[in-house]
Amino acid sequence: MTALVRSASLTRFAELCAACGLAPRALLREVGLPTAALDEPDLMVPARRVGQLLELAAERGREPAFGLRMAETRQLSNLGPLGLLVRDEPTLRSALEAITGHLHLQNEALSLRVEELGGLVTLREQLDTEGQPARRQAVELVVGVTYRVLSLFMGAHWRPRLVCFTHRAPAKLAVHRRVFGSAVEFGHEFDGIVCNSADLDAPNPGADPVMSRYTQRLLAQVPRQRPRAVDRVRELIVLLLPRGHCRVETVAQHLGVDRRTVARHLAAEGASFSALVDGVRGELLARYLKDGARPLGEVAALLGFSEASAFSRWHRARFGHAARTLLRGRDAGR
Repeated sequence: MTALVRSASLTRFAELCAACGLAPRALLREVGLPTAALDEPDLMVPARRVGQLLELAAERGREPAFGLRMAETRQLSNLGPLGLLVRDEPTLRSALEAITGHLHLQNEALSLRVEELGGLVTLREQLDTEGQPARRQAVELVVGVTYRVLSLFMGAHWRPRLVCFTHRAPAKLAVHRRVFGSAVEFGHEFDGIVCNSADLDAPNPGADPVMSRYTQRLLAQVPRQRPRAVDRVRELIVLLLPRGHCRVETVAQHLGVDRRTVARHLAAEGASFSALVDGVRGELLARYLKDGARPLGEVAALLGFSEASAFSRWHRARFGHAARTLLRGRDAGR
């Protein structure tokens, strides 16, 4: 089966093409990718063709660091559900554990292995090239994005011990030095990053402990091989609710299918999208109330409600009483 990747992997592609005098949509059509991939970040497209696209752009644009330049401004938001997953992890170590377990949400062709020995951590990244030689631009893109994720946790001045590439060095290293600093080498046995073990225990001040615990509990129930449709959809619901984008159409895009296909697979497992959303909201509400650290209006927003009135209507329909009684019950329990 062809490995898929979110079209958000093409963030900055059109911008860099313009800088290199290239027509981005024409290049996408040439390799067989939909031009909508430049506008819709949640489309699932063949990873092999994305690799071909990057090589084509680098060659015709005469920019050997094309993939790396795409990576150097990435944010967690560009990673879609994977970024939402790691957003609330308390440390970089737990964030990496989450990434390795759920990387398929972003890129089914990429695997990440974390090895720790003697005070050093090695992050080994490998792309499934479907029997073809590894493509330089795709490799530099994924290593560059991983470096960006680490930097977002560690701060802009952080530098790894070493950034490794298996391919040969380009003629000019200005972009590599700008992105990684001086600790970048070529001709290694693996592609990836080496850093200090202590770096992994850096705290994440913006973590939401309630969401993190709930997300990890849900993800722990999902089998690693061939998860059920219910498990995959529930996982995406949890990740998308805080952004207010939890619609069946968005979930379908993350899964690379249409909404009818989502509904059909859920029905085959005795479930529906609306029932799953209601269930997740109910469970999260109970956890936020038990934690007691957030006002009810903030909790409503985290459950995906844009207005307090919408939250109130949902709560009365689901539980049979007004949401304001929650505050009285919580205050009485203190």
